[in-house]
Amino acid sequence: RRYPTVELRAETFNGSTHVPVPSDSAFLKALLFELRLVDDHVFVEQRDTCTRINHSSVYSVSTAAGELWPVLAFHKSGLIYACVPLVEGTLEPRPPLLTVCGLSQGLALLLGIMDYISPSRKNEAEMNAKIGQLRNLLIQACPLGTPLNTNIRSLNSSFEDIQEMPADKDQPAWRSSTYKGKPQVNVCITEKVKCMQYDQRDVVDTWQVYGAVNCKCDIEGSAPNVTLSLNLPTNAPPLQDIVVHHCVTSVDPAMLMSTSIEPLHDSVYNGPYKFPFIPPSDSFNLCYYTSQVPVPPILGCYQLIEEGSQIKITVNLKLHESIKNSFEYCEARIPFFNRGPIAQLEYKVSYGQLDLSREKSLLVWVIGQKFPKSLEVSLTGTVSFGTAGKEHPTDYVCTGNTAYVKLYFRIPDFTLTGCYVDQHSVQIFVPGKPKITASRELISSDYYIWNSKAPAPMVYKPLLD
Repeated sequence: RRYPTVELRAETFNGSTHVPVPSDSAFLKALLFELRLVDDHVFVEQRDTCTRINHSSVYSVSTAAGELWPVLAFHKSGLIYACVPLVEGTLEPRPPLLTVCGLSQGLALLLGIMDYISPSRKNEAEMNAKIGQLRNLLIQACPLGTPLNTNIRSLNSSFEDIQEMPADKDQPAWRSSTYKGKPQVNVCITEKVKCMQYDQRDVVDTWQVYGAVNCKCDIEGSAPNVTLSLNLPTNAPPLQDIVVHHCVTSVDPAMLMSTSIEPLHDSVYNGPYKFPFIPPSDSFNLCYYTSQVPVPPILGCYQLIEEGSQIKITVNLKLHESIKNSFEYCEARIPFFNRGPIAQLEYKVSYGQLDLSREKSLLVWVIGQKFPKSLEVSLTGTVSFGTAGKEHPTDYVCTGNTAYVKLYFRIPDFTLTGCYVDQHSVQIFVPGKPKITASRELISSDYYIWNSKAPAPMVYKPLLD
């Protein structure tokens, strides 16, 4: 499948040095040659010289117009999976592979295609049928050249509804299939909180909140209009760094200008956050945002002191009173790096239970689904170790007493910003009463509490005025 818009962008980036993608037959011939699937018994210096040993699946394919790079290709079970990713920049000098985001996107798409086709490779008729369906599936998975859904197998059941060309000229390109049935909208706000706590006077604790609003709109019509509003409680910190999906038709510019780089002031945009949009057929993230919340959900203190052959640990955790005390799960993991297996463990927990991992190098403190009424829990213990082996974790950063506790938790029906979707505010301009389902959740992400009795490896210091 070709995407003229992508080829035009590639030509714009590279100008006179642009190498166009040749015809399908010419490209296949050149690719087979480069992959040594033809003429492999003949030594060709351009292809077989030892200076061109390839350590990846990215190739430079010789065409009549020049060297076409990068070509992502691999050979699996008698089939060749290949694509030509867009490099958003000049190709001279060639950029490092890790900087070309199109390569990871292309690889994910090819692996999705392989996962869809490979189970049928022993049945030729079934495999040919799947390959025949692939063109229609790609319209849904990758409508404009950017992969939106690389799980091709999940699209299999709806391929008959996909239109090669939209019947309605008003139907946007990202809405690749039409829905028949009762209208319904599912919205889920997911906030992730990152945190670094040090419990030291000269080091500032930091925390950040990232939110995403995911939508799935099953609505009839070629271009249905939906308006969704995000609400905040009174005196809640505003949403900032808002990025919206391309299907959003209009938005207040002041909403997009609110940034976390500048300090909060009276003129900051604090809602309402309205998003009118024409939804894609599949689930998508309507917007992303950040917010400067005043406190982290769980405050912690970790102390690790080495005494001879033993170490003493103390962990105190406190749930802030503004946080909903209802978890799907909550646990603290305490790893021990650069040491042997835990040979002896004596401990006392005020709440929950403590488990030892199979490798005997990690303590898992399962707090459970609620903190006690005091909202505080504590763990004290003494640990001694055996002889270290290769299977035990090592870390070049966490040496000596530099160590951390990492928290894992999920709180359903709660957001740290207080952000929520009012189901009654969702407007859908279609006949029939739609079913609206709204949910939200708070999830930990890189939530660290460092040992206060040792120097922390990363120190955040506020910028001086």
